[in-house]
Amino acid sequence: MEHYDGENDYMHQEDDWDRDLLLDPAWEKQQRKTFTAWCNSHLRKAGTQIENIEEDFRDGLKLMLLLEVISGERLAKPERGKMRVHKISNVNKALNFIASKGVKLVSIGAEEIVDGNAKMTLGMIWTIILRFAIQDISVEETSAKEGLLLWCQRKTAPYKNVNIQNFHISWKDGLGFCALIHRHRPELIDYGKLRKDDPMTNLNTAFDVAEKYLDIPKMLDAEDIVGTARPDEKAIMTYVSSFYHAFSGAQKAETAANRICKVLAVNQENEQLMEDYEKLASDLLEWIRCTIPWLENRLPENTMQAMQQKLEDFRDYRRLHKPPKVQEKCQLEINFNTLQTKLRLSNRPAFMPSEGKMVSDINNAWGSLEGAEKGYEEWLLNEIRRLERLDHLAEKFRQKAAIHEAWTEGKEDLLQKLDYETASLSEIKALLKKHEAFESDLAAHQDRVEQIAAIAQELNELDYYDSPSVNARCQRICDQWDALGAMTVKRTEALQRTEKLLETIDQLYLEFAKRAAPFNNWMEGAMEDLQDTFIVHTIEEIQGLSTAHEQFKATLPEADKERQAILGIHNEIAKIVQTYHVNMAGTNPYTTINPQEINAKWDKVRQLVPQRDQALIEEHARQQNNERLRRQFATQANIIGPWIQTKMEEIGRISIEMHGTLEDQLTHLRQYEKSIVNYKPKIDQLEGDHQLIQEALIFDNKHTNYTMEHIRVGWEQLLTTIARTINEIENQILTRDAKGISQEQLNEFRASFNHFDRDHSGTLGAEEFKACLISLGFDIANDAQKRTGIMDAEDFKTCLISMGYNLGENEFSRIMSVVDPNRMGIVTFQAFIDFMSRETADTDTADQVMASFKVLAGDKNYILADELRRELPPDQAEYCIVRMAPYTGPDGVPGALDYMSFSTALYGESDL
Repeated sequence: MEHYDGENDYMHQEDDWDRDLLLDPAWEKQQRKTFTAWCNSHLRKAGTQIENIEEDFRDGLKLMLLLEVISGERLAKPERGKMRVHKISNVNKALNFIASKGVKLVSIGAEEIVDGNAKMTLGMIWTIILRFAIQDISVEETSAKEGLLLWCQRKTAPYKNVNIQNFHISWKDGLGFCALIHRHRPELIDYGKLRKDDPMTNLNTAFDVAEKYLDIPKMLDAEDIVGTARPDEKAIMTYVSSFYHAFSGAQKAETAANRICKVLAVNQENEQLMEDYEKLASDLLEWIRCTIPWLENRLPENTMQAMQQKLEDFRDYRRLHKPPKVQEKCQLEINFNTLQTKLRLSNRPAFMPSEGKMVSDINNAWGSLEGAEKGYEEWLLNEIRRLERLDHLAEKFRQKAAIHEAWTEGKEDLLQKLDYETASLSEIKALLKKHEAFESDLAAHQDRVEQIAAIAQELNELDYYDSPSVNARCQRICDQWDALGAMTVKRTEALQRTEKLLETIDQLYLEFAKRAAPFNNWMEGAMEDLQDTFIVHTIEEIQGLSTAHEQFKATLPEADKERQAILGIHNEIAKIVQTYHVNMAGTNPYTTINPQEINAKWDKVRQLVPQRDQALIEEHARQQNNERLRRQFATQANIIGPWIQTKMEEIGRISIEMHGTLEDQLTHLRQYEKSIVNYKPKIDQLEGDHQLIQEALIFDNKHTNYTMEHIRVGWEQLLTTIARTINEIENQILTRDAKGISQEQLNEFRASFNHFDRDHSGTLGAEEFKACLISLGFDIANDAQKRTGIMDAEDFKTCLISMGYNLGENEFSRIMSVVDPNRMGIVTFQAFIDFMSRETADTDTADQVMASFKVLAGDKNYILADELRRELPPDQAEYCIVRMAPYTGPDGVPGALDYMSFSTALYGESDL
């Protein structure tokens, strides 16, 4: 008989194994059944099994086979003879192998096994179970029996009525077995329906479920356990160890599946963010593309009403349509920055939007929009001023033309009359004097004709829409005027030829005509001036008109004296006619003007004077109201403009100062954002004042340098700046939490960054960034400091070399693409922190994901769709199946998928 000693302490607890206990029939029965089932669970892998544990191991063949199966190693070649010496040799080979594994065999010899000694055979099997099923169990630095017990206690701790303290009576009620199964496979057992007082049901449930679903053979009988005061500890340990090994493999698969799920979830989320960015960018660019042609349309309208409608449409655009797009643009930038931060934190390549959809492209398009917008508003105001001027000139042209046409009416017929041929001498002289008066009147109307032509010319120069009709009317007036001139000359010559034949002339009629004609012309001019429309924009202008009107009123007494004198001439003629009984054939032959007409026009002038007074008073009141609107707008604008500038400076200081943690700064900024948003009603109030000013057609304001456009741009920049600053703090929190940067480190980085950001631009120039790295302990040649707000490629390369990087041109280009994915030529504080922390960050890699897939695939170089669906959630399993390429290796099978290329593609190392 041979004896084997080992040095492992895990067997010490069995050194004094009490073989007398095996004499207890109940314990021996439990051990026989449990050990037999345990041996068969392994032997069936080799296509065999045992029926009687002490008989079937006597020749040593199945014993050696059992050891080969459970160890995975080849034993020495067995003896195939039937003699006792052959059997002893085989058993000794098995015992020698057990001893080689560090197992101490006490009082167990090959002869006893060959002789079928039940106690020794059971003891040997128990030693094998301890070595190969229990020794490797390790939980929190405990092993073997203590480790297995601790594992059971941990797994069953949440379950009521379960208190595992040992491997005998703690398992009698069966709840411990059910709890282990439910903890790992809750769908197999309805634990809530189990009762502590029904151990038979509990035990049978656990044994049946374990055999059917967990591939754990039924090693115990419920009747034996319930009917025994103290169930056999070794049988219980053997059976429980099967649960440990069954569930430990599932735990590894679960861990691998969780890792894959995590990686896939991050990838899916990033892809969704990319799709959202692309859609939002496309929509915003499409809106800008459709809006710019509308703003660039400079086709003028013909009427003030149409241009006013265009101005109203523009107000609606500024007030209703543009503000949501400003928010979309800001949100687009925030989403882009957040996506890039998440990609960096998950070790993914930076996101490059489609061509033409970069943030810089959107900013360029937005700049074009605002340029077109500014030019459009200026054009609208100029067009309104032009149409206003055109309307005024057109009305003035119509009035003067109407007066002139009324004056010329019948003049051609008068000049073409041949009345002098049959007239008497007195009548001839009268006709001559009358014609002289007409010539005087014609000369007086020359200025009006020239004014009409000048107004028509100005209307043409200002591109008046109805210029053809104005030109035609002006041409008719000019042609008629030339004709009148020619006819006047012709009649003068005819009268002068007959003058020698005529001697008598009535001087009084002539004097009346000479004085009445200019006075009548003066009255017509006065009526024209009093009815003339006017347009002013300031109080000074209306005051000038009022002064001129007062001066005109001061001339009325002298004009009244002239009227009385002219009427006195007419009265003198009547007196002479009455005194000397002169035969008067008709009215004054020298003029068509009569006292009634003079009196009627004088009365008209007197009526128009108070009307002019009232019009000037109303216009003065309107200009006073306009001045009030100017002051009202200026008062608010002079408050809001500096307030916006102050807030912009305060936000700049907050973003570079370090007061408290990042969370404190984020809270402060959000409170600050709320206070800014609460200021919006004052902006809306100012918009209302601005609308009143535009409706009143007020185009300038000397009381303030701020326009509504300045306020709008400042407000939009303020909202964008606070939102961008909050986003930067949130990204810093994401970086800090993901990369494990302490608050002290972050404060040190920020303090150095702020110290060298002397222009408070939020970015470091090339020399500033170099000096910042030196302050953090990097050895970089410190050239003269600059304040450009950017870091060029050569300076950043010098920074990296000083930190220990040996960079070629290709490697440096790759790093610059990481810290500056948009190719803006600057290195921001966020990019600097990302780069510094990425070198030591513990992130998922393609190799780790590949190893996890290999666990799920059972160490194969490929994986099947069914394996993915079994181990992963449905949506992520289908995600992998759709994107994995077919496996083309020589060991592939139909439907095999290449998880290796898929894993590298997740991290940008190949195409997905």
